[in-house]
Amino acid sequence: MILKGKKVILRPIKLSDAERFVKWFNDPQFNKFMSQRAVTLQKEREWIKSLSKRKKTDLALAIETKEGVHIGSTGLHQINKENKNATLGIMIGEKSYWNKGYGSDASKTLLDYGFNKLKLHRIELDVYEYNPRAIKVYKRLGFKQEGIKREHNLYKGNYYDTLHMGLLKKEWKQIKK
Repeated sequence: MILKGKKVILRPIKLSDAERFVKWFNDPQFNKFMSQRAVTLQKEREWIKSLSKRKKTDLALAIETKEGVHIGSTGLHQINKENKNATLGIMIGEKSYWNKGYGSDASKTLLDYGFNKLKLHRIELDVYEYNPRAIKVYKRLGFKQEGIKREHNLYKGNYYDTLHMGLLKKEWKQIKK
């Protein structure tokens, strides 16, 4: 499956993407925003191979620019068809593409797919309190803060809160208008 946004193309993740993921996840400037902080090439390849077994509950896609540069990944995880909800994950690993709208466009593209094609009612996410750039994007997309997991994330010897945010289909429709 391929989804097209204004700036990005979302495509299936390939084994050949593994080396870029390893580079990103082992970069301290990047991985401080992730729950996974260090990976090996072998572990990343195993994860990519495992995606085909989880098609019913996880949709993981690579983010490419319209020019074909792989810059990150996004996905809907823990898809629950009975309750019509899922968890959004997104990362832009190529730092030269940060703050240029690629993450917003990828998120919009995936939210449209989740609400309109998968018929989800709710999409949620968690974000660390020290990631104001991401929080700002999520709020702009219509996500509402629903709770705080106090001192949930240990980073460099300190505990930080994790914000829990959610977006309902009706709220997304309002934002889209």
